[in-house]
Amino acid sequence: MFDEILGLPLHPLIIHVPVILTPLLAVLAIVYALAPRVRGVTTWALVGLAPVVPLSVFAARLSGEALLASSRFSSVGGEAALRIAEHESFSIPLLLATLALGLVSLGLVHVSRGDRFGRPVRLAVSGLTVVVAVVALYYVVRAGHSGATAAWGS
Repeated sequence: MFDEILGLPLHPLIIHVPVILTPLLAVLAIVYALAPRVRGVTTWALVGLAPVVPLSVFAARLSGEALLASSRFSSVGGEAALRIAEHESFSIPLLLATLALGLVSLGLVHVSRGDRFGRPVRLAVSGLTVVVAVVALYYVVRAGHSGATAAWGS
């Protein structure tokens, strides 16, 4: 299912979704955390992206596994195999980072609504959101760069 579409490998096509949406969610979460005045116009985008981003990373991971298992890479060795392995090593940390970002973003929206939670809780969740967003940005850049290096060389 995650191997090909119209005869083309799915992975190079599908990776564009998390490569674009992960930084978008991260920046949006940081803005939401640090600029309370814009929360009214950013809430729905944040709530919408929070589940989509981890799902897109998961789909990219599955398509990458299918591509690696295909006959295209059966004879890859040496430097190319090392670059592919490095790229593959970022899939789980990126998936976990985007899952965490999605969850803390939703948590931030929840604690920011109304006065049920005190200021210390809102500040703690805001700080955590910023940290997790930076981690997700780091891993999406590393995964993307290592994938480009694996595909196109140094």
